[in-house]
Amino acid sequence: MEAQRNSLCGGRWPLLLLLLGLAMPWPPAAARALSYQEAVGLAVQGFNQRSREASLYRLLQQDPQPQGDLNPDTPKPVSFTLKETVCPRTTRQPPEQCDFKENGLVKACAGTVTLDQDTGSYDVVCEGVSGPF
Repeated sequence: MEAQRNSLCGGRWPLLLLLLGLAMPWPPAAARALSYQEAVGLAVQGFNQRSREASLYRLLQQDPQPQGDLNPDTPKPVSFTLKETVCPRTTRQPPEQCDFKENGLVKACAGTVTLDQDTGSYDVVCEGVSGPF
């Protein structure tokens, strides 16, 4: 009887392992791709880190994500507008928590972002603009 019980338990392990294997994706899933919004956010963060401006800039407007290639490794065109905030660049406060500066400078930005979370990159240029915002 004891021998039967051991063989039954031993017979269940392969089945259990098979079921666990079926529940896990194969091949293992690749790193999560960044959303378009997250990629633009990283480009804004990069602008603030590289900037020599006295104030932080915050996203004012973002153009919609272009349709097309869904491969996260393919650079995607981006276009957005930044506006100067009341927070100094040296603050540790996130720009999203800073109010826009009244009559603050506005910058139009365009370039590309790569949405792959591990190798994500951006190549964006921002230039000052004039006009009502």
